[in-house]
Amino acid sequence: MAIEFVEKAKELYDRLENDRKSYITRAEECAKLTIPSLFPKEADNKDTKYDTPYQSVGARGLNNLTAKLLLALFPPNAPFYKLTLRDDLAAYYEADANAKYEIEQKLVQMEQIILNCIETYQIRVTINEAIKQLLVAGNCCLFLPPKEGGIKLYRLNSYVIQRDALGNVIQLIATDKLTVATLPQEVRSLIDSNKKPEEEIIVYTHVYYSNEDDRMYSYQEVDGKQIPGTENNYPKDKCPWIPLRLVKIDGESYGRGYVEEYLGDLKSLEGLQKAIVELAAIAATVINLVNPNGITQVRKVTATKNGGFAPGRIEDIQTLQLQKAQDMQIAKQTADALEARLSYVFMLNSAVQRSGERVTAEEIRYVAGELEDTLGGIYSILSQELQLPLVRRLLAQLQATGQLPQIPDNMIEPAITTGIEALGRGHDLSKITSFLTTVRDIPEAQQRINWGNAIISLASGHNLDTTGLVKSDEQMQEEMQQQAMMQMAQAATPNVAKGLIEGQEAAPTQ
Repeated sequence: MAIEFVEKAKELYDRLENDRKSYITRAEECAKLTIPSLFPKEADNKDTKYDTPYQSVGARGLNNLTAKLLLALFPPNAPFYKLTLRDDLAAYYEADANAKYEIEQKLVQMEQIILNCIETYQIRVTINEAIKQLLVAGNCCLFLPPKEGGIKLYRLNSYVIQRDALGNVIQLIATDKLTVATLPQEVRSLIDSNKKPEEEIIVYTHVYYSNEDDRMYSYQEVDGKQIPGTENNYPKDKCPWIPLRLVKIDGESYGRGYVEEYLGDLKSLEGLQKAIVELAAIAATVINLVNPNGITQVRKVTATKNGGFAPGRIEDIQTLQLQKAQDMQIAKQTADALEARLSYVFMLNSAVQRSGERVTAEEIRYVAGELEDTLGGIYSILSQELQLPLVRRLLAQLQATGQLPQIPDNMIEPAITTGIEALGRGHDLSKITSFLTTVRDIPEAQQRINWGNAIISLASGHNLDTTGLVKSDEQMQEEMQQQAMMQMAQAATPNVAKGLIEGQEAAPTQ
């Protein structure tokens, strides 16, 4: 049931905007030391020139970490989720093998259709940008248009949000800046007729939760007037508006960014790198000092050919030097230490190998695994606030348009198969492989291993469904019985043939 609001959407936006100011200030500061154009100020436009940071660790680290997160959360050409039946329905279909097989085949088809939709609508490209926004600003919002398809990203400075104590969305107001000429005729009739076609106008979209029917409602407003025909409502878990946050803080409606946690090191490195660059430029400048009372004539020295001779004394002409080599060395050592720390934080490849020493591949894998473990918290919140809502929304959207097999959506539960779950399976796979390698040369140990369970564990570590791939114990037993019967038949064949020959020889001739 829709709620009647006394305040207009613009008034609500202006009131909630005060709680967002500190988060925007931190986001601008983090972007300034990584990629400044990621989070521009409100007054910036396409002609704004941004100052390039003196260090590139922030930008390289941000791009590297974004690529790793995107690859882990949304692997290419592979579903990051698995559609399964509810537990009570799965137990019901367990008895009917044919019905279970048909349901599983439909679920596989649905997974592939949703995956193709993600690639067709370029959702992965927008999510890549969203991950950068999360790392820098800690917040962003995704919108999947119900009819047009595709996806749109809202930066933190384009929306406000209010959550309850448990982090559930109470209301969200997003803003879109559109020119008057692009507005439909029915919307233009609601605004001031004196506005020029090229002028910008803000359209407010208010999304709010109603606990009476557990649904999300939305409408749009322009110039304080609600736009007719824009009212919509959705199930709470299938809303096209997906607000994201990277680090959850209890009691706060907004999240915190990853870069913010290491802002001190970035600031220190930026200051040191700027000082080193400026001091190096000064040191590279060559200035010769001439003794005004000396006997050496500068004109004769400059006119002398290379390797030639000129009258004078060496004391009369000297090159100006800063005598700051020791100070520059200290600054460089401190900057190198800061860069090494930030390389570990942003999971750069240079953080895996020790410089100047020989390392083994096992050590590289171990350190890389340790670095990936630090992102476990990020995987957890993104799986719940990004991956699951995205799959549920696409599932509902494609079913509404008839692009998916007709299965009641209340029968299906999406399960995320990447992120922290994939990390856990990866570690289990590494442990199992190492264990089997250890016992390979011990015959007594091999006899005690249940190879059927070992094969299934290896397949689970590779995220493979063993249905139809690995033989069950019953199939193995049947094959062994068939093989034994064939051996018995082959052994009996010579005796039967010998008996026939002997019988023919003993028969009397006529």
